[in-house]
Amino acid sequence: MTAANGRAASGNRAVGRRDTDDGADDRGGTGRDVRAVGSGAAGQGDDIVAAVVRQWHLVRPDIDTGPMEIIGRINRCAALLQQAEDAPLRRAGLTRPEFDVLGTLRRTGHELTPGELARETFSSGAAVTKRLKQLTDRGLVERRGDDRDRRVAHVRLTDAGRDLVDEVLPEQLSYERTVLSGLDDGGQRTLAALLGELLVQLEGRLGASRS
Repeated sequence: MTAANGRAASGNRAVGRRDTDDGADDRGGTGRDVRAVGSGAAGQGDDIVAAVVRQWHLVRPDIDTGPMEIIGRINRCAALLQQAEDAPLRRAGLTRPEFDVLGTLRRTGHELTPGELARETFSSGAAVTKRLKQLTDRGLVERRGDDRDRRVAHVRLTDAGRDLVDEVLPEQLSYERTVLSGLDDGGQRTLAALLGELLVQLEGRLGASRS
């Protein structure tokens, strides 16, 4: 288990304090007071990843959990945002990946092939094909064949699709602004810069391996 999936934490909360009857002190050989760590359950002001990390410190004090504390929180935040029932995207009946397809067509301002949409939205071809079918069935996008190569399709927004993007985008941005309101402007800028640096590194490493 890693903290990359915050939901897995609930299955690990049974990890309690290590038995110290053998005469070892309550620091568990880690320099950390095990009594302060407790069972690993999240305390007041703690997030769920902090609880997971404490549990790992109990059972594997030799492991550096630093990466887990970052990647786990990124994944947990992403999962919570995807599951948010009050998000405008959810109210509009759209998933984030579906909106990414619509938004890509809106911001580029021209037709795109499914392959181009896959690259623009960092998705697989199969995933884009599925999303396009759902969006086509809702009348939000339409496809046309290429005049020279019938194997190639071109996708564009319908009027309904464009109107939906223009309606939902300001609402979604306002919602996300509220989500981030717990961070001051400086904190948001710092977080954005750090995530940007990480993204550039990951795109350079993982993107190159997929090309």
